[in-house]
Amino acid sequence: MDFRAPSREQIFVLKHIAKIGELAEHERFANASEDMVEAIVEGIGQFAMGEFAPLNRTGDTVGAQWKDGAVTMPDGFRKAYDEFVAGGWASIDGPEEFDGQGLPYSLSALILETCGAANFAFTLCPMLSFGAVEAIHAHGSDEQKARYLPNLISGAWTGTMNLTEPQAGSDVGALRATAEPVTDGPHAGKYRIKGQKIYITFGEHDLTENIIHLVLARTPGAPEGTRGISLFIVPKNHLDADGNVAEPNDVTCVSIEHKLGIHASPTCVMAYGEKDECYGEMIGGEFGGMKAMFTMMNNARINVGSQGVQISERATQQAIGYATERVQSARAGSGSKDPVAIIEHPDVRRMLLRSRSLTQATRALLYYATSHVDRATLGLEGAKARAEILTPLIKGYGTDVGNEVASIGVQVHGGMGFVEETGAAQHFRDARIAPIYEGTNGIQAADLVGRKLGLDGGEAMNSLLAEIKLSAGDEPALSALAQAVEDVAIWMSGGEASIDDRLAGSYPFMTMLATATCGMLMKQQHEIARSEPGDGSDPFLQAKLVTTRYYLDHLVPEAMGLKPAAMSGADILYALDSDALSA
Repeated sequence: MDFRAPSREQIFVLKHIAKIGELAEHERFANASEDMVEAIVEGIGQFAMGEFAPLNRTGDTVGAQWKDGAVTMPDGFRKAYDEFVAGGWASIDGPEEFDGQGLPYSLSALILETCGAANFAFTLCPMLSFGAVEAIHAHGSDEQKARYLPNLISGAWTGTMNLTEPQAGSDVGALRATAEPVTDGPHAGKYRIKGQKIYITFGEHDLTENIIHLVLARTPGAPEGTRGISLFIVPKNHLDADGNVAEPNDVTCVSIEHKLGIHASPTCVMAYGEKDECYGEMIGGEFGGMKAMFTMMNNARINVGSQGVQISERATQQAIGYATERVQSARAGSGSKDPVAIIEHPDVRRMLLRSRSLTQATRALLYYATSHVDRATLGLEGAKARAEILTPLIKGYGTDVGNEVASIGVQVHGGMGFVEETGAAQHFRDARIAPIYEGTNGIQAADLVGRKLGLDGGEAMNSLLAEIKLSAGDEPALSALAQAVEDVAIWMSGGEASIDDRLAGSYPFMTMLATATCGMLMKQQHEIARSEPGDGSDPFLQAKLVTTRYYLDHLVPEAMGLKPAAMSGADILYALDSDALSA
């Protein structure tokens, strides 16, 4: 089934949840007028449907190909990427002083969402570049910004993030890559980089003439753990004095991974300094690597949360299309023996409505999170802390929903969903990576209870919970869930729960809080749809009333059942020793 950009839904959520009109009232985002926003939403929708979506299947079946250190993308990908750059889609929220358009991050996130729904794996390329732009803009010197940002912002070059090493996994503090200062010769003032990194998304490709790698490494005598880590800009190709691409750096793609999904996204093993001639520039100061990298990671975590929305949208569209066409059996309650399209059967309706409702809820959560990033950019009170709390929610809950909806999509297809012919299986395979990278969802939950619960002395969490409780109004299930979340938060913040207890309950707590937040946003949308002028015949508003009602009546009560797990403590997890557990 062909992909259709959900443009009207996106505009509705931007207007009423992100409140993008309020952002445009500030000089910083004055260009984000209503006409401009609608033009961007419609324009990227047409682009994604015309350029990215037709390549989705080829990307899965052909995939990125590695040979002798070079990675070749499937036919059509270079042209589509060139069109993406030519259309200015890469530069939407880039700083204007470096040739960006200076529009809100919310619109940049929307572009990734639309393109990712059209072609999930391909969109990982610009997604990582956006994070590199943010890190260099926040922590680079004036000279580094001038040298690297214009081409990264335009998309002429792409960027990567190099954290993980084979022996370290998620334990970044265990990395061994080294950076030796260079004191003489043509590279004096730089660092000689040596080490290997794994799982580097689009670490090598043939889409652009240069790739700018941000690499974590240790300087001589650096302290152990994360305290001793510094960050370096390591280009695939050096730049000459005028900033043009010059001779190659000693950077090699050793191989690419053979993965369950996202076959069009080359996941690279990168070797730096195999010939002892790899040079990079420090960014963010010595031992400032984690601070600089977290700027990029937080951006990436929200964008990975967007991937949950992307795959949910695509899988739901395909499931609805199949269910509309597939005729099988009479509807039990119809009184007729004539077979009907399976979309008429109650359980299929349940799956489709659940999928659509979850997709819209997580989209609202995504735009709510990105709008607070924009408000933090404007320096508005409480926005930064709210964005920090929402980040693990959209990354964790958003990608969990993506997996659930992709799985439902396979189920709606029945046996045809389990074979590759229909494409439903691709969405299921592609979705599975999102809860893993950029910090597993367990790490997101640990971050939520370990850092975010006590942010600003607990005021940041209390403020969100108070807003949810106030918004719940006459919705008893949402009010009860908000109270349950507050009960868990109080228990975790008090002296009764140990660190192990809090971590044991962190995942169900994250799901509860995310569901309550989505419940608040869905209730707001329900009220807005109900108050819209007209005779009630608008199919979009009719659907909005039903999907929001379904979330409040079905998904919100489900989350109440997680309270015992959130507060049960860690004892049961250690009731068996490792040998007994594996018996």
